[in-house]
Amino acid sequence: MLNNFMPRSALLMANCLMRRYGLLTSRWSYDYGVVWRGMEALYALTGDQKYFDYIKDAMDTFVTDDTGSIRDYNFDSFNLDYICNGRQLLYLYKTTGEEKYRKAADVLREQLRRQPRTSDGGFWHKQCYPWQMWLDGLHMAAPFYVDYCLMTGDEEGIRDAANQLRLAYEHTYDPYTGMNHHGWDESRSQLWADPQTGRSAHAWGRAVGWYMLGLADVLELLPSKHDCYEPIRTIFEKLAVRMLETRVDGAWLQVMDCPGREGNYLESSASCLITCAILKAARIGVVPAEMGIAARESFRALQRHFVGQMRDGTLFLAKTCFGAGLGGRPESYRDGSYAYYISETVGSYDLKGTGAYIQTACEYERVIPGV
Repeated sequence: MLNNFMPRSALLMANCLMRRYGLLTSRWSYDYGVVWRGMEALYALTGDQKYFDYIKDAMDTFVTDDTGSIRDYNFDSFNLDYICNGRQLLYLYKTTGEEKYRKAADVLREQLRRQPRTSDGGFWHKQCYPWQMWLDGLHMAAPFYVDYCLMTGDEEGIRDAANQLRLAYEHTYDPYTGMNHHGWDESRSQLWADPQTGRSAHAWGRAVGWYMLGLADVLELLPSKHDCYEPIRTIFEKLAVRMLETRVDGAWLQVMDCPGREGNYLESSASCLITCAILKAARIGVVPAEMGIAARESFRALQRHFVGQMRDGTLFLAKTCFGAGLGGRPESYRDGSYAYYISETVGSYDLKGTGAYIQTACEYERVIPGV
């Protein structure tokens, strides 16, 4: 792994990803959105048109006309993961003015209007996961929701998005550890749900990272004088303080509430997402600059622990958990136990991990006031 910060590592990592995968066009998948957000940040940082074109050329294979249709998108599954790519629809609409992107974004907004909810108004993660809120879903849905509602002047929608963030925090928060667990089941019917609290058993690193970056992205979008801003900022700062306390050699564990337990390991995607969120929050003044300094230290830890380089100079991100969830089919049920989380496949070149790294590296290469 690399021992020193490599200047322009966002650009180098992005170029390697583009050569390895080409355009991302196979499916309407949230991990594409994570990569595209990285390319969007890199285009803003460098002005190189190829990063903008990389997003647009891929999106144009999903949104081909003005009907609002999105290839491979299934409205009736009410899957919050499908909302993630809506950020790029709005980005392309604002940048190009092409109505087809807005009309496709309208469809995703309509999904959120009809999304099944818990009794207190929280979005179900998916139709097939009834009564469940997962931290992952707030990264997927809340920034798009706020971005769309700011564009259309929908104050009620902004307040609903803010409420989603609050509910997820409250339902998944463990007062014993001060951490947020992966999911919550209002019905308490899932085997992974605590019968008293409804919470899953552990704080999974990437779920916390998803949630934190979702918070940071919403705070970057919202005007600071908006009355939803300060409650979200307060949640973020509490989380950031706790996360900085739980670092292990600058990075974060796969199962965050089990330090020192056999088999636990430093995981790259969670570490990237949390680092990115704190760097962004420091840059926009959401948290003190000292937290930004700490997050810059964590970025250098990402280099040490996770970034590899082939002999030809190609960079890659290692030690990424390829996937983890809760529940599902009986024959492959994910029980949310410690043994489950550390058993999931770990490897390199994962899109969501690499996309998160590119976003983080772009934040690192931007100036944080006071640093």
